[in-house]
Amino acid sequence: MSDPIIPPATIGIVGGGQLGRMLAQSAKQMGYTVGVLDPTPDAPAAQVADFQLQSAYADTDALMQLAKRSDVLTYEFENVDLDALTQAQEYAALPQGTQLLALTRERITEKTFLRDHGIPTANFAAVADAQAVVPAIHAVGVPAILKTTTGGYDGHGQVDVNGLDDVAKAQALAAKGPCILEERLAFSRELSVMVTRDGNDAVRVFPVVENRHQDHILHTTIAPAPHLTAARQQQIDRLATTIANALALRGVLGIELFETDRGIVVNELAPRPHNSGHYSIEACNFSQFDAHILSICGLPIPPITQLTPAVMRNLLGSDLTAARALWPAHPEWHFHDYGKAQIRPQRKLGHLTVCGPDIAQLLQQVQLEDED
Repeated sequence: MSDPIIPPATIGIVGGGQLGRMLAQSAKQMGYTVGVLDPTPDAPAAQVADFQLQSAYADTDALMQLAKRSDVLTYEFENVDLDALTQAQEYAALPQGTQLLALTRERITEKTFLRDHGIPTANFAAVADAQAVVPAIHAVGVPAILKTTTGGYDGHGQVDVNGLDDVAKAQALAAKGPCILEERLAFSRELSVMVTRDGNDAVRVFPVVENRHQDHILHTTIAPAPHLTAARQQQIDRLATTIANALALRGVLGIELFETDRGIVVNELAPRPHNSGHYSIEACNFSQFDAHILSICGLPIPPITQLTPAVMRNLLGSDLTAARALWPAHPEWHFHDYGKAQIRPQRKLGHLTVCGPDIAQLLQQVQLEDED
């Protein structure tokens, strides 16, 4: 173990959105100085940080400036320039490295990594161009989903492929750039788990949670996942530990999973804190954001324990306005407003967390008045 990075050292965060904001809040609580690189004036993370460099993410000079003012660098989103990050290591530590980003931002590389380490995934095939769509369908079968190999989130950059009628629109997507065709699994529910390794290389796995979506966007997380057998919990712990060690992980990694008739299947990895881990702020002995900061700074982390069941609900678009109005009538809410300047439909603007022993009651408590 190298010497840990302790306060008042400076942590530079590339990205100033809500994940950066909550990372900064954890770091500030521990006594670190925090700087943020983000092009948005008064970005959510910048509102709670010590300084902001307001510049485009592609501005290598700005990233070097952040590195020179920091002792350690981290990032809150995947699409960071890898060459620039590599160059920045001349000035500041980058415990997460660049390999994790390169692996998780390209879906074929990610799926191949998982398969090579014995991690169950959906069947998949590379689709280099429009001409490769039909051979890939023959290899993978239908139903399937065609996704761009990079970018795309919350349902964007993908096409359902159920049969011949969908070939044309699949070819139109593949004509724009490389894609991956993935078997569409019949699953009973989506699960996820957060994992990290501390400064002593001890793997720390968070509780497994259940995620429920609306319009391809995470709506509600139930923690811990109800009705999860001990055997399945242990299997997921082993998968998470295998992945964390194979990556020599630093920082927090989100692992999205499907529970299927053939067992647990890993869907994708997120090389950062994850929306489904927000419940941990109130419900665990250490939040995912605490764990991320401790990990990148080379500090020890005890085993993660959940202190109380919890439900987290995203606030998208006008949900935030409704929740603000209703908050006085809901003392049980842990209310998180990300401080974003514009309210737009489907934009993640905040979240609610409620804690208590009765999951059914918690699910009712995060409903807004106009919802069933």
